[in-house]
Amino acid sequence: MTHVIQNITNSLSPPRLIPTFATARPSNLAAVTTLLLMMIFIGCMKCNSLFGEEWRSWRGPGGNNHAPANTDAPLNWDIKTGHNIAWRTPLPGRGHSTPIFVDQCIFLTTSETKNQTQSVLKIDRESGKLIDQWVIHQGTLPTRIHPNNSHASPSPVSDGTHLYVCFYTDDAIWATALTFDGQILWKKRVSSYKPAAFQFGYGASPLIEEDLLIVAAEYDGKESGLYALSLENGDAVWKLRRPENLNFATPIVASIAGQRQLLLAGADQLVSYDPIKGTVRWRADVGTEAICGTVAWDDRRILFSGGNPVAGTWCVSGDGKASPLWDNNIMCYEQSLLTIKNYAFAIADNGVAYCWRTLDGITMWRQRLFAGRVSASPLLIGNRIYIASEQGTIYVIAASPDRFDLLSENPSGQSIFASPVALNDHIYFRTAVGFGEERQEYLVAAGGITQGRPLR
Repeated sequence: MTHVIQNITNSLSPPRLIPTFATARPSNLAAVTTLLLMMIFIGCMKCNSLFGEEWRSWRGPGGNNHAPANTDAPLNWDIKTGHNIAWRTPLPGRGHSTPIFVDQCIFLTTSETKNQTQSVLKIDRESGKLIDQWVIHQGTLPTRIHPNNSHASPSPVSDGTHLYVCFYTDDAIWATALTFDGQILWKKRVSSYKPAAFQFGYGASPLIEEDLLIVAAEYDGKESGLYALSLENGDAVWKLRRPENLNFATPIVASIAGQRQLLLAGADQLVSYDPIKGTVRWRADVGTEAICGTVAWDDRRILFSGGNPVAGTWCVSGDGKASPLWDNNIMCYEQSLLTIKNYAFAIADNGVAYCWRTLDGITMWRQRLFAGRVSASPLLIGNRIYIASEQGTIYVIAASPDRFDLLSENPSGQSIFASPVALNDHIYFRTAVGFGEERQEYLVAAGGITQGRPLR
């Protein structure tokens, strides 16, 4: 960022200010120094405004898929015509990972089956230029995964200093720490991962809590568990056994009922752990075997949904009371729920949108949004909810419990599996055009511009 600050400073400097600084008389030195510091401060403020907030992990800064409060993403755009498209970048390979944003860079993962690679991509946030691609694994892809999954589904995570990624490869879950320039600091085999009943692949994203990298590796095998690694060197800190049960959910850490809780649903239970000590706080026997979505909460209550083998949505008190508060038979299998204070929003697998009161599960409204499927999780931006369908359209509805209000429909490609992200005045989404051998993925930034070239 130094060169950006220098450029801004130079553009604000009066003529001959720098040359005359060395010869300035002592009486003027303090004034000149103050002026320079003010200009550097202004430059830094302008530089920060170029990039603004960061999104360092799956589900964003708060872990709840809420965009930062100052986000003002567009209501309308069209990827076909280029209307309100700031940039779009072709991506090699295929992946379902949601991008993360650290300072001026975007990081996401991808996999190319032809050359058997799993990689990290680095993209410039302002221009969308693909800066670099770092191959992490090669020649060890699983022989079978679900056709709707990818070999690069977990999202990266960052502590602001380094980057951490997880891949399912070589019959194991591997975690890797990298610098922002792609230097591998350490690479660790977290756990064996050899599902027997269903070879569907892997999807849980890693998360960071203090100086720990927490990784879920749940499958129908003896090493099924939650693992905590040291951010510094990747050494094991603690391991929690999980049931020998294939599960795909990403754990999340949240402050609920006055406690910092590591939450994970699946294997017919919802469990709260102490994220630092790796001990069980409480357990509720509720849910179903396989969960894909991350749990959501509204300060008092915890909610999640799933569909294998039992379809449903469940709500449990956040203070550890084991009895469920309420449940229904609505299935959100891949996608997570979205909550605001006292209310939850859901996009069911059949394209129907719901709003429930979290106190008692009362349906506030129910409305069909589209005919089709959904894998991406809904995103809250201010008082709007952005919902991406697998068919490539992003819908915007009002985040209101009073009524269903469809605000816009935005053509955004032909297939979307990764969840969108919004920061400042842009929404970013990973989409694809074409099918089979002709399928091409893109990362797209919408907003801040009204003209553009159509995507080809």
